[in-house]
Amino acid sequence: MRESIRVGVVGFGLAGRIFHTAVVEATPGLELASVVQRTGDEAAKAYPGAKVARSVEEMLGDVGIELVVIATPSYSHYELAKQCLHAQRNVVVDKPFTLTSAEAADLIKTARERKLLLTAYQNRRWDGDFLTLRQVIADGELGRLVSYEAHYDRFRQQPRLAWREMPGQGSGTLFDLGPHVIDQALTLFGAPETIFASVRVEREAAAVDDAWDIFLEYAKPPKTVLLRATLTACAPGPRYVVHGTKGSFVKWGLDPQEDQLKAGMGFDSPGFGEDPETDWGELRICEGEGGPLAGPVSRRVRTLKGDYRGFYANLRDALLGKAELEVKPEQAWRTTRLIELARESSGQGRRLRVEFGGQS
Repeated sequence: MRESIRVGVVGFGLAGRIFHTAVVEATPGLELASVVQRTGDEAAKAYPGAKVARSVEEMLGDVGIELVVIATPSYSHYELAKQCLHAQRNVVVDKPFTLTSAEAADLIKTARERKLLLTAYQNRRWDGDFLTLRQVIADGELGRLVSYEAHYDRFRQQPRLAWREMPGQGSGTLFDLGPHVIDQALTLFGAPETIFASVRVEREAAAVDDAWDIFLEYAKPPKTVLLRATLTACAPGPRYVVHGTKGSFVKWGLDPQEDQLKAGMGFDSPGFGEDPETDWGELRICEGEGGPLAGPVSRRVRTLKGDYRGFYANLRDALLGKAELEVKPEQAWRTTRLIELARESSGQGRRLRVEFGGQS
């Protein structure tokens, strides 16, 4: 039996604490070997078996670390990822992957040249609601899909004194939440034909974008995709609304894993990753054996259990040569490119064609 893959996590803020160290520690076959926390002792208290390094260079001095996770503020992702690739380490980069598609392409080129694995942390492919949505679509009961809508709605009137909501590189809600919903849409439908977007500030005290709408059009087969996020939704919209030629699926509520991890629950805790029945989706079919005059038939769809460990389990297997990497770096490039196009479309007030070229 091969020993566990030794992992180093750079950063111990929200991303490092909740979305990486906790998930790595809970994934069989991975060992949390090192955490880079420049000051403080929170990482040492939480993970006494891991070495706490005060710099990336110190962590990279441990030649046994095969995989490095970049969980730092967005503006530092590119430089740190490149540093770790040049140190011959496989790399996971938290979202957003990079701030520009040019940076993303450069990281991909570097990883290919060095025959290293590079990926983006798209953990929300393993949200229970998204897993359920994929199953509903795959089952085919909706018929041919004609529209898809995804919301990421929150309510917070006062901006936080944190880098995400202060002017600077990588700040703003589009960089924060956009990678999640864009990646999910691309995973479901692939590259769109066109994009039209509105990226804006809605709160009076906000200094960076805090709301956006992204409209994607697909020609073959024809369908529309609307992706939305805001911090002024006192009454949040549905998480997903999907309409097909035979029916619709509506899902409310966010996947519970993030809040459960923040509350101190573990992946083995009773009820972890499970949606309350009140948040189960509704599938309504309007064309069936009874014919159109029989009226729609509705049923609740139990939400599949979400499990962020699926990302790291796949990554482990890819490193061992047992599986294909699910979140490919080229997909991270596409998401980054759509964020660029969304800003460009919003600034120009017009629809733009989407061309992914060699990174498709």
